[in-house]
Amino acid sequence: GAGIRRRVGADDARRSTRRALLLAAAAWPALVTPFASLAQPQPARIPRVGLLISGSTATFYPRVEAFKQGLRELGYVEGKNIVIEWRYTEGKQDRLPDIAAELVRLKVDIIVASDGNVIRAAKNATKTIPIVMTQTTDPVELGYVASLARPGGNVTGLS
Repeated sequence: GAGIRRRVGADDARRSTRRALLLAAAAWPALVTPFASLAQPQPARIPRVGLLISGSTATFYPRVEAFKQGLRELGYVEGKNIVIEWRYTEGKQDRLPDIAAELVRLKVDIIVASDGNVIRAAKNATKTIPIVMTQTTDPVELGYVASLARPGGNVTGLS
């Protein structure tokens, strides 16, 4: 009788151990997968810049080239590691709200606005995408920012 009990006990222990190993093997992928994804390099996210310009391509060509050169000096090459969504009013100021809304729909990471009307259109189109104004007289007086020291909101840049 005692030999049978020992063998039955040993068989139960083996089954229990085997069951634990099978459960561990089955659970292993669920436990490891989240950490494995952290160890793998994530694909680099390419920034998308929206340029909203009041004017035409020809008028702003020198500034556009200077902008591209500045990006290249920082290691950014259009179409390679940065996307630039160029939008010009081509003299049609009434198109500004639609063009600004288009940049928002494209989910650009930042909007660069060329002047006062463009800044206002961009500001009206989004409260979350950062807007960089490139030239304006008095952004506080015009209501683009709360103050120069602490602009608040999503508008910043040069004045």
